[in-house]
Amino acid sequence: MSTSGVSDAELVERARRGDHAAFGELVDRHRSSAFRAALAALGSPEDAEDVAQEALVAAFRHLAGFREQASFKTWLLSIAWRKALTRRRSLKTMLRRFVSPAEGTEWEFPDRSRGQEQGLIESEVGAHVKRLITGLSPKLRDVLLLTTTGEHTYEEIAAMLKIPVGTVKWRMAESRRQLKNKLSALGYRSA
Repeated sequence: MSTSGVSDAELVERARRGDHAAFGELVDRHRSSAFRAALAALGSPEDAEDVAQEALVAAFRHLAGFREQASFKTWLLSIAWRKALTRRRSLKTMLRRFVSPAEGTEWEFPDRSRGQEQGLIESEVGAHVKRLITGLSPKLRDVLLLTTTGEHTYEEIAAMLKIPVGTVKWRMAESRRQLKNKLSALGYRSA
């Protein structure tokens, strides 16, 4: 039975009736979103891949309990986010994250074509931004990291974090305000 062009809700129903191809289509559709949510929390592609896989397995195991109060994608992202936070809390992950940060994170400045001096300046700014983001309260930091992935709507983030959409918007604005003020205090000016 074909699954292309079928809604997530219909795929969920098919999967509940034992159609493994339907659940496979749900995985294909939403695996990358689960990965990006986990990556926002963890900063490590390897850990994020593990968490995304764990979230997909958990979704499959608990599909019968999915109440459809939100979309399947939002439900899956909530599972991925909770699993990522659990992993983030572990000491081993924290040490790996801060001692040896993953290459290619969004705060690094890989473009070296503009000259060595410009590259050093950008690396310095990137290091300050990383430190300042780490210094934000977890509530502000989580919203900032999820929002900056560009993959999640405010509504999805609200569902993942179990807070109102207005709170997501306020936390995003507040995190940006705090970062801007702290960068200004370090002598950086916004363009």
